[in-house]
Amino acid sequence: MSFLLPKLSCKREVDQAIKSVAEKVLVLRFGRDNDAVCLQLDDILAKTAHDLSKMAVIYLVDVDNVPVYTQYFDISYIPSTVFFFNGQHMKVDYGSPDHTKFIGSFKTKQDFIDLIEVIYRGAMRGKLIVRSPIDPNNIPKYDLLYQGI
Repeated sequence: MSFLLPKLSCKREVDQAIKSVAEKVLVLRFGRDNDAVCLQLDDILAKTAHDLSKMAVIYLVDVDNVPVYTQYFDISYIPSTVFFFNGQHMKVDYGSPDHTKFIGSFKTKQDFIDLIEVIYRGAMRGKLIVRSPIDPNNIPKYDLLYQGI
């Protein structure tokens, strides 16, 4: 399903998307087109893109094409989904150690829709971090890897 969503293939395109998407949540899925979990997430994103078109814009970013952002967001697990609103990085408290990105795939389409709605409403009120509406049992568990410590 990744062929149904627009792709950003270089740093300049990602920068342009972050700067130009206004009054909507920008969803950047970092991953690879041939990864099984990425394909599962892409299916959910593609099926919800039309329903969320008034609140969100969704792009796919290949981690191999934009190493600057892969390193900046510390993307060591794929897929990782990062959210922006009016050029501002939106953080979400998932009850996990990392609030900067969602790691893994969403269990259901409704989980993704609920998350976008909460981010959108919070961002419209000026918040930079919101609490995740997703059931903690539906959030993938992982260990953070700290390099160079």
